[in-house]
Amino acid sequence: MTAAMDHFLYRDGALFAEDVPVAEIAATVGTPFYLYSTATLLRHFTLFDEALNGLPHLVCYAMKAASNQAILKTLAQAGAGMDVVSGGEYARARAAGVPGERIVFSGVGKTHEEIRTALTGGIRQFNVESEPEMAVISEVASALGVEAPITIRVNPDVDARTHAKIATGKSENKFGIPISRAREVYAHAASLPGLKVVGIDVHIGSQLTELEPFRLAYRKVAELTETLRADGHDIERLDLGGGLGIPYTRSNEAPPLPVEYGALIKETVGHLGCEVEIEPGRLIAGNAGILVSKVIYVKQGEDRQFLILDGAMNDLIRPAMYDAWHDIVPVIEPEAGVEQTAYDIVGPVCESGDTFARGRMMAPLVPGALVAFRSAGAYGAVMASEYNTRPLIPEVLVRDDKFAVIRARPTFDEMINRDTIPEWL
Repeated sequence: MTAAMDHFLYRDGALFAEDVPVAEIAATVGTPFYLYSTATLLRHFTLFDEALNGLPHLVCYAMKAASNQAILKTLAQAGAGMDVVSGGEYARARAAGVPGERIVFSGVGKTHEEIRTALTGGIRQFNVESEPEMAVISEVASALGVEAPITIRVNPDVDARTHAKIATGKSENKFGIPISRAREVYAHAASLPGLKVVGIDVHIGSQLTELEPFRLAYRKVAELTETLRADGHDIERLDLGGGLGIPYTRSNEAPPLPVEYGALIKETVGHLGCEVEIEPGRLIAGNAGILVSKVIYVKQGEDRQFLILDGAMNDLIRPAMYDAWHDIVPVIEPEAGVEQTAYDIVGPVCESGDTFARGRMMAPLVPGALVAFRSAGAYGAVMASEYNTRPLIPEVLVRDDKFAVIRARPTFDEMINRDTIPEWL
């Protein structure tokens, strides 16, 4: 059983989400929509939680991957903490019932207001990215008469070997402080009022498909732990970030499993007696969600056929932004042995970038047919926009044989009425 297993499977020729036919949800909700499986979310969280058995730990879900409150509540009830990167995400986590002591606050641009909100509402720690940020946290905490628990994010200068836009651990990236300056920055932190140093933070990137970059980074963190303890700092927590990749295609070499990742953590930092925090997002949410869309037209071009869908780049930006691959499958399973056709699969937005796949081999499809984009649960709905005045699409959550709309599609009136026309018009 691999980490990529999900609960979207064909039964008697129809795609199901757990025990609900996807076509039935489409008939009720309309297309396009995002669809999440409770069982997959919980299974992937549990894989991480169990991988760290034997170590004091907290699995903090990186909620930037998918932040609907129903998803957050599902994971929080299973014992997850949350990794937030904005005041809005902090507010969402709290609204979903996550206690402050299970929320870590990451991100390079925390504002005075965000820091104050977290300190008054409760926070496990701030993962500090820079000295100017540290000074602001000290100032805000002192004004409130509280101590802010902090870790400092060190940049270990390790190549994560992932997409350039989601690599974060090299010396040229904007994240953290160079590990070579850690001792001096920790000494400075210890001298500032209102701060309580509790640990070290590291995060080298996203969608990693091998363990070696983690091994290199975590060994550096282990050495730094010993050094900082010798300098008199109380290093009790190690925030090791997230970043474990998922297979976006069925044929790809499988990324490491959470159990292998957990073994690596135990091997590199297990001897230090620290509480370990990890921040998986994509591996928890990615394969737990699909995007369901409908074919509007099949268009014959000069040298290719186009499948024109009702879903577009504003609904799922990853292919346009990252050249990302998603498996796209028909909701009604094709007959065995049917001859496949090459399609360019596109949306209706007036941009050439609104292309999901080129030359993708699929069984022939007709207008009205439903397709599902697999592995769309992470960085799908959260990155969507209303470009072309296209409504944000619904999100639906399945649990066993039940489904619920967890975010409704707005009407055009609701969208348009958010605008305010000035009196001189």
